[in-house]
Amino acid sequence: MRSRSALTLTLCLMFSLMACTSKPPATDTTASDANNPGGAMAPNNNMAGTSKPAAEPIVIPAGTTLTVRLGETLSSKNSEPGQSFSATLATPVEVGGKTVLPSGATASGTVVAAHPAGRFKGASLLQIKLDAITVDGKRHAIQTSSVSRAEKGKGKRTAALIGGGAGAGALIGALAGGGKGAAIGALAGGGAGTAGSAFTGNRDVTLPAESTVSFKLEARLEIAR
Repeated sequence: MRSRSALTLTLCLMFSLMACTSKPPATDTTASDANNPGGAMAPNNNMAGTSKPAAEPIVIPAGTTLTVRLGETLSSKNSEPGQSFSATLATPVEVGGKTVLPSGATASGTVVAAHPAGRFKGASLLQIKLDAITVDGKRHAIQTSSVSRAEKGKGKRTAALIGGGAGAGALIGALAGGGKGAAIGALAGGGAGTAGSAFTGNRDVTLPAESTVSFKLEARLEIAR
């Protein structure tokens, strides 16, 4: 009887040891707790990737005047059609009470036509327009009216500011300083702006560097915020 009891006890101990060794290992949460202190939930990747909607662009409407200061001298005698010229914005442009084009912003333009004196029955012609302006380091293509200055001969100097080549309008202004002076013209109507022309005693048209010339946008300009 004693041997049977001892055998039974031995079998019970063996089964108990086998049951202990078959239990699954406990989960080690130390590493996860260290990476996620306080037990906070991991962020949702979908939420993290959500971006704010893009802001609406600033719109500068057509008809806005852009007054620039020429960076170089242009003339009917020495300039060529298609020639590029540099300029800077002389006066800031505001939309809704806020400055959107600051004074000093760089711009560029193109000589549309340049006819020296002696051609076309002695008349000289210089016609220019703007084609780009740079805002916050980004270049924006623009469409503006063209400004034209013509000289028919001594004593018969005329100026016209052309909006989109329409040629409508008349000069309002006067010569100053006799033979060497300047004419400031303004087109009657909304087609163009103003331009100053300096004369050197001959029949060629000259716009000196630092001259201010005004153009008008013919299409609206959008600037991303």
